Amino acid sequence: MGGSEGRADELAGDRALLGRTSTAERVADILRTRIAEGFFPPGARLSEESIGGALGVSRNTLREAFRLLTHERLLVHELNRGVFVRVLAVADVADIYRTRRLVECAVVRGLGRPPYALDALAAAVAEGEQAARADDWTGVSTANIHFHTALVALAGSARTDELMRGVLAELRLAFHVVADPRVLHEPYLVRNREILDALGEGERAAAERLLARYLDDSRDRMVEAYARSVDGDGPGPGPAEA
Repeated sequence: MGGSEGRADELAGDRALLGRTSTAERVADILRTRIAEGFFPPGARLSEESIGGALGVSRNTLREAFRLLTHERLLVHELNRGVFVRVLAVADVADIYRTRRLVECAVVRGLGRPPYALDALAAAVAEGEQAARADDWTGVSTANIHFHTALVALAGSARTDELMRGVLAELRLAFHVVADPRVLHEPYLVRNREILDALGEGERAAAERLLARYLDDSRDRMVEAYARSVDGDGPGPGPAEA
């Protein structure tokens, strides 16, 4: 990763997103998005001076944003060292998938009578297929997050949406560590469409079965790939500062 000065120059473009009132919540939204994108990778130290200067916010505002993201388990504060993007343990990855299975399968199981509002789900499937054709496997990963976000949104629950936003943001910390995103994400393009097609046909029970198998297989593949990366067989997170 580049030095903090280069990171700050790019981050300064986000200042317009703050609007007139630079609240900690808006700063946290920007940093959360940047972490999800891999702009701040796992293990990166976040510099109050460079980020605060780039966004034009006070140190107190930035510290409150850091506190919010620490509560969301995206950042960690290390005494006398500073604030860092969290590096997940292998057990964290397995627990994320356990949570996803509980929530996502319950959402599908609890759907009412068809037809269902599947436009966002269909758009995410198309987004992933287009990214794969362009050999953009980071884009496939992003589309996959959009697919599962849209799936959970079918419940019509703001609380469930908020829960899954945090869970999926944590998961992306793991995605950024794994060496080969194509190997990780390509098998699920077809399976996303199968789930979409089952829901489009009103086959809720079939969609739930497909989703449960999908998440179990994805958990096994992800845990194995992540364990290799953090054990040193892959690139893993390196020290960086932003």
